[in-house]
Amino acid sequence: MIPLKNIIKELEVFAPPAFQEDYDNSGLQTGNPETNIAGVLITLDVTEEVLEEAINRQCNLILAHHPLTLKGIKTLTGKNEPERILIKAIKNDLAIYSAHTNLDSVENGVSTALARRLGLQNIQILEPRKGLLLKLVTFVPRDYADKIRNALFTAGAGHIGNYDSCSYNLTGEGTFRAGENTNPFAGQQGELHHEKEERVETVVPVHLKNKVLQSLLSTHPYEEVAYDFYPLENVWNQVGFGAIGEPENELAEEEFLKQLKEVTNAGCIRHTELRKKPVKKVAVCGGSGSFLLHQAIKAGADLFVSADFKYHQFAEADGKIVIADIGHYESEQFTKEVFFELLTKKFPNFAVRLSNVSTNPIKYY
Repeated sequence: MIPLKNIIKELEVFAPPAFQEDYDNSGLQTGNPETNIAGVLITLDVTEEVLEEAINRQCNLILAHHPLTLKGIKTLTGKNEPERILIKAIKNDLAIYSAHTNLDSVENGVSTALARRLGLQNIQILEPRKGLLLKLVTFVPRDYADKIRNALFTAGAGHIGNYDSCSYNLTGEGTFRAGENTNPFAGQQGELHHEKEERVETVVPVHLKNKVLQSLLSTHPYEEVAYDFYPLENVWNQVGFGAIGEPENELAEEEFLKQLKEVTNAGCIRHTELRKKPVKKVAVCGGSGSFLLHQAIKAGADLFVSADFKYHQFAEADGKIVIADIGHYESEQFTKEVFFELLTKKFPNFAVRLSNVSTNPIKYY
């Protein structure tokens, strides 16, 4: 058995909760983090049928992409399915955890899984996000600079793209006067002291701010550590929504749509008028991706695969791209494989099961 908190830790390293949208409700829906987990059942949605399957298969953790509800639950009377699920899960000591828009946002997440299933290559995030990076600036005695830098890098600072241990350093001189009740690293109480220092600058992801700060404070030799965090508007290419890539070979639009339907087992594909041009670049977004249409056009995609387009949104393609709406469930179904690969790699010889229940609420006649 594995403690639930250990599983949650690995999930949140991969898909940090800080990446979820404001409206979302990702995370532990019910359960005690100290509980020992005998088995995990992976699903896209938590339904009563999935809950029953988890009980029958002796899995006391359900790992889902979609939260039970995006809204808060004020009562627990069993008047609807989410409430009935919570009541039965609690009675059976069964935990439920979801990773939703935070899993949508990470590299190798929901959209990447779809892109890979479609055979796309050179996959990149379609719309990288801003506002998730900080600049840390601190001042360190020169002899301690390497030790401080290494501590910061170990805590997760200093990553720029595929480079790590990134920092900028300037040599200068700092001054301070130690007051009463101090134990200065250098100098004497009441005397102005000059110290040769290095100014160390590095990049820190927002969700690692506290971890990096604690590492700085615990490693720095000064009693009072001088540091600043500055918000950055830099684009973070490893975090964002959607994905874009290239088919191994150029395909006619009809041929690509045929393959798309076969790979996703879509009941139907709603699409805009074909442009009679070869498909050289494809954008995808698992789930409701209409908000990325213009980004897909801007990125030069010939075809955009997603779901939940409304009537008037199809017209926004304006002959510049082909929209292929395959359905919400169909576009996110491979998310289960993302969870499965992560957990089986981190916890080998542990019971990780894929649900056999199709939770798609949409049927085709």
